[in-house]
Amino acid sequence: MKSAAFLLGLVSLSAAFTPQPRISLGARAVCGTTLYAAVASVKDVTDDASDRMAKSVDSVRLNLQSVRTGRASAQILDRVKVDYYGVETPLNQMATISVPSAQQLSIDPYDKTSLNNIETAIVESDLGLTTNNDGSIIRINIPSMTEDRRKEMLKLCKSIGEEGKVAVRNIRRDGLDTIKKMEKSSDI
Repeated sequence: MKSAAFLLGLVSLSAAFTPQPRISLGARAVCGTTLYAAVASVKDVTDDASDRMAKSVDSVRLNLQSVRTGRASAQILDRVKVDYYGVETPLNQMATISVPSAQQLSIDPYDKTSLNNIETAIVESDLGLTTNNDGSIIRINIPSMTEDRRKEMLKLCKSIGEEGKVAVRNIRRDGLDTIKKMEKSSDI
């Protein structure tokens, strides 16, 4: 019986692989189309694992972008949802978010009646930002980070990174377990 690593090598060669009428795998002979189907299923498992790993990495990237660093960035507000006529709507779909200076954000809502809802959502978010509402635009001054806040952000970034590593590790383990089960049940 060939190992999963051998079959994973075949996955990369699957485009050039043409099934033979009979292929010998050690002591047993298997129809070539069955082997081809097994290779395709291993390829499906590896493709699925790769897609899931890419999604995990993207999630970590998005989480790290939303961490407040002491410098104004529109991505800080990406996760803020505003109650807009009973529907939770992302802030970036309701307003133009601009960065006029390194320490300030400016939010210009498309619908001026939603100004108070936007302000409430920002204050209630866990970002620790305070708003200045002048009736048409909301301005947010980003305070410089204190040493304690830097340490908190460092811990947060480390935990986000660790969660990402654990997620990728679990996905890899699940994929390998699936391939080993396929190998044990003679599907490969």
